[in-house]
Amino acid sequence: MLVLKRLITFIATSVTLATAGMALAASGQPEPWQLGMQKGATPVMDDIIWFHDFLLWVISAIAIFVLALLLTVVVKFNARTNPVPSRTTHNTTIEVLWTVVPVLILVTIAVPSFRLLFFQLNVPKADVTVKATGKQWFWSYSYPDSKFEFDSLLACDQERTKCEQPRLLAVDNEMVVPVNKVVHVLTTGSDVIHAFAVPAFGVKIDAIPGRINETWFKAEREGKYYGQCSELCGKDHAFMPIVVRVVNEKDYSAWLEDAKKKYATDESRAMAVAAAGAN
Repeated sequence: MLVLKRLITFIATSVTLATAGMALAASGQPEPWQLGMQKGATPVMDDIIWFHDFLLWVISAIAIFVLALLLTVVVKFNARTNPVPSRTTHNTTIEVLWTVVPVLILVTIAVPSFRLLFFQLNVPKADVTVKATGKQWFWSYSYPDSKFEFDSLLACDQERTKCEQPRLLAVDNEMVVPVNKVVHVLTTGSDVIHAFAVPAFGVKIDAIPGRINETWFKAEREGKYYGQCSELCGKDHAFMPIVVRVVNEKDYSAWLEDAKKKYATDESRAMAVAAAGAN
């Protein structure tokens, strides 16, 4: 009876953890005891996951084949079972095979690899442009088309608990983008090298002082997606998270209007005052 109770408890706990893990994975953050990659939220990340799984099958087949060859050599060609060793020095067929087969395997890997690289690096026409500047130790987001900028810092535990957000991943001001739109991300650093990385989007690119790098994503589901600086940038490297909130078109327009007022730069305020005076 005791064993049955423990078994039922174990199954219930496992189901609870699995359900919680699936919920966390769907929300764009790591899940407890996660193996593998986060669930993709963009076409690029979906391709990355496919390519990863494809390579896993290829490398597993190679490892099994090599293991079979080693076992064959150990069993068939040891001194006890084969006391008179062969004096064969060349075998044209085998030499051709061990040259041609690896080349074919590399070509098989290279074709989808190059296709994925082109897909990642070829930025399509953007619907929204955001400039992410890495600083010690937080991120600043600028929306050049709307002429405003704001800082995004690690949320304190009190703020995080109030909003039920994950520890060390929550921020006070999130980067907000519309769903199913191409977001063009420009990255740079103001002091040292940082890296803008959001695993669910398949995005990871260095933010280098004095240089502009670019990447893109198209989030296909609404929600919050979490990332972190992925370049060792100093003592608080572990405390500069990235949060991208993906919303529908209506909510994005409403947020944009509020953000223009809340985060307006002095220059944009002056232009607005001048325009009002002219009218």
